[in-house]
Amino acid sequence: MIRIFWFITLIAFYFLSSCTHEKGQKVGPEEYPTLEVIQMDTSVFTDYVAEIQSIQNVEIRAKVGGYLEGIFIDEGKYVTKGQLLFQINSIEYQNELARAKALHRSAMADLKSAELELINVHQLYDKNVISKSGLEISKNKLEAAKAKVAEALANQDHAENKLSFTSIKAPFNGITNKIPYKTGSLVAESTLLTTISNNSEVFAYFDVSEKEYLTYASNVLKDSAGSKNVGLILANGLEHSVRGRIETIEGEIDPATGNIAFRARFRNPDRILKHGSSGKVRLVKKYNRALVIPQKATFEIQDKVYVLLLDKNNKVHTRNISLSQRLSHLFIVSQGLNVGDRIIYEGIQNLRDGDEVKPKLIPMPQIIKELNSSY
Repeated sequence: MIRIFWFITLIAFYFLSSCTHEKGQKVGPEEYPTLEVIQMDTSVFTDYVAEIQSIQNVEIRAKVGGYLEGIFIDEGKYVTKGQLLFQINSIEYQNELARAKALHRSAMADLKSAELELINVHQLYDKNVISKSGLEISKNKLEAAKAKVAEALANQDHAENKLSFTSIKAPFNGITNKIPYKTGSLVAESTLLTTISNNSEVFAYFDVSEKEYLTYASNVLKDSAGSKNVGLILANGLEHSVRGRIETIEGEIDPATGNIAFRARFRNPDRILKHGSSGKVRLVKKYNRALVIPQKATFEIQDKVYVLLLDKNNKVHTRNISLSQRLSHLFIVSQGLNVGDRIIYEGIQNLRDGDEVKPKLIPMPQIIKELNSSY
């Protein structure tokens, strides 16, 4: 009898527990944070590794050989166009010029003699004292004397140039580099004495893929001035104080890499940028009235991106979307969503198609502000 009593009690307890559990399931839909898709203006930047070069970077080489008699600059100093940099001993070239001038004077004297001789011969020819062949010989002597004068003058000019090459001057304003030779060194023709860099402006060379180039070209057609303006990120991670501009693009795509080379120009008022520096050119792409959602509201299955969309009855439906750009914590949606669509923001891993939820709407500006503050 006692066993029957306990058995009935156990059945009653199980029945009551089952009823309580069923009543618990009918409490109502669970609350989930939700957002409405909005449009907003935003921009995306892409960095490209760049090689920085001065607009002018020239090797200063000796055009004649000799002993380095004077060095009038120091390494890393600013020089101006026409400033004397180096002096090579010039005695040898002064003597060479003196010889060339003497030969020129001798040739001029021979020319005058030939001219006088031709005048005398011409008079004799007119009086039929000499034949025509004698006259022609005198004319030829005069032409030979003129040729010698021209040769002597060329040699004199050459000697003057060689003498001028002993004084080496700056071809433009710039900063000097290392000076490998010191005063008294014997230098040969074409010896590198230093280099000068004009860093008032610099070129930044960088490569862009064919796909990115086509996107850039499309943006230029829409906004030529804005698309060509670029930034420069320095090796220390800071941005150069002056924005630059894309000037040229090469005429062909490299078949080995599939890239095309760009060149941007940047002003360098403080001479901070140096020839041979490294950096990153930053291109900015603007999006007007773009559909933006948080990355947190999406999930991926086999390289496809999905969101959980709410219908008018607050039931969940899986929706595949296409992206045009991935930002640090946001996605720009190109297809699959419309303005005003409601999607689950948090807890998407706990929901399935057809689940009913109680939406807790969170404004997108608030979400973006929170995301920005957390990164």
